[in-house]
Amino acid sequence: MAEERPIWGIHMNRGFGTRPIREGFVAIGWLSMGDLSKVPPKREAFKKAVAAVYPNIKPGAVPVVAGTLFKFVHEMKKGDLVIYPSKTDRMVNLGVVDGDYQFLAEADEMQCPNRRQVKWTHQIARPTFSQGALHEIGSAVTLFSVKNNAEEFMAAFEGKPLLSEDVDAETGTAAAAFAEEEIEDFVLKRLKSGLSFRQFEYFVAHLLERMGYHSRVTQAVGDGGIDIIAHKDELGFKDVVKVQCKQTLNTIGQPQVAQLYGHIQDNENGLFVTLGSYSTPALEFERANQNIRLMTGEELIKLIFDYYEEFEPRYRMLLPLKRTYVVATDHDELSE
Repeated sequence: MAEERPIWGIHMNRGFGTRPIREGFVAIGWLSMGDLSKVPPKREAFKKAVAAVYPNIKPGAVPVVAGTLFKFVHEMKKGDLVIYPSKTDRMVNLGVVDGDYQFLAEADEMQCPNRRQVKWTHQIARPTFSQGALHEIGSAVTLFSVKNNAEEFMAAFEGKPLLSEDVDAETGTAAAAFAEEEIEDFVLKRLKSGLSFRQFEYFVAHLLERMGYHSRVTQAVGDGGIDIIAHKDELGFKDVVKVQCKQTLNTIGQPQVAQLYGHIQDNENGLFVTLGSYSTPALEFERANQNIRLMTGEELIKLIFDYYEEFEPRYRMLLPLKRTYVVATDHDELSE
């Protein structure tokens, strides 16, 4: 049995247009690194070089950049297969690496100085591939190995019928699920890392106001676990809701919920808001007490989507979203 050939996926500067196909190459940037063949052929050496050339780079990004450069120079080999999804014409380009690493000293950053020659063999329209295959080559990194859908791509390289399921409803459902999950992950990350815990309280208060409540964030200390007091009337006498916010992705337990409940009077309601979820005992506590409500991160995101158009500009900047369309997963939605 012949050894499987490595399949690389690569994303290139959109400004190239179709030049890589016409001129037969793949390229990556990082001009300031100079000729990468001069760096000792070890990953640690590449990490040190990246950190030295880009002193302001975030520590977590160093191994990512270094790994990309190392793989392009030393792991990619002549004869390997390469996939380039072109955004300009929405084509998936398939080719074979046809040369060793080259450094174009005269190229600028936009032209990407680090090159390899490629013999392009196929250009295939994106919709021909399954959604799973398209999702894999839509990776956020510059250079990556294609593994999960290698069989489908190998069929394309060999000119055989593709195993695409993109035309059926099941794949449409998968596409919608991917889109929803990615957006939800983005929102949760921004709420977790883009705000302090105090700012998160103000964000929740702002959301409640857009839902028709009057909200007041309590003092940072001595609030008895109550972060926000919301009510339906301007004077604060009607439908009082005491809110506790936890800017965490961890599971909230029953003791934390009970602590909030201890500050709620008979004529008041309690709301617990978290980015994560709740334990089974916590949910059982909610069912046993009608004047307390537990809001998960998933439910918070749904409300954000519902009221996003009414958010103040500062919160739209925090969560830069735009309305788009995904595949309908329920035929009843189309018949309404």
